Amino acid sequence: MIVPIQVKICGLADEHAVEAVIAAGADYAGFVYFPASPRHITFERAAELKSLLPSSVHSVSVIVDPNDALLTQVKTVLKPDYVQLHGKETPERVQAIKKIFPGIKIIKAISVRSGDDIAQAVSYEAADMLMFDAKPPTNMLPGGNALSFDWALLKGRQFSKPWFLSGGLNANNVAEAIRISGTKMADVSSGVESAPGVKDAVLIEAFVKAARYET
Repeated sequence: MIVPIQVKICGLADEHAVEAVIAAGADYAGFVYFPASPRHITFERAAELKSLLPSSVHSVSVIVDPNDALLTQVKTVLKPDYVQLHGKETPERVQAIKKIFPGIKIIKAISVRSGDDIAQAVSYEAADMLMFDAKPPTNMLPGGNALSFDWALLKGRQFSKPWFLSGGLNANNVAEAIRISGTKMADVSSGVESAPGVKDAVLIEAFVKAARYET
């Protein structure tokens, strides 16, 4: 039996990457708006790429500590299925965003180094989904660093929201990460790249196949 894992490929920047995501049968396509990232693209460019997606692939706009003006741009220009908050947004800020922009569905990324970091997930009740990613050193980007954390920290944990496992995943380790953590949703960015910001169609296909391993 193939395990029905949902897969998100993040940091798409061109048509070839989008085509690869569609061909591989991924469930979510992420577009990053964060100028410091090698995967950064404008909202206008992201909207062009999003228009190529079939209805079976959900679009995700990834932003970091956005103000209301930036969120208005996201909603107006990109109209994503989900907004991924990948900064230090507090539970109160997430709740406020949901009130100001009631139509926005939020994926809140939580940086993990220890079990205490995972415990804070209960505070993000306003989010629609959660994402557990490795906590980066202070001199690194908030995500997309090919860093992983101890997946066993998530084993047996129950959350009220669906959740992604992220951080340092690739085709070689994703099946093990899924088995250990118990996740039903896997997110990848740098693990399917031939160079920073450059997605590889072969690696994308391999990742999706590996995530949906047979038992």
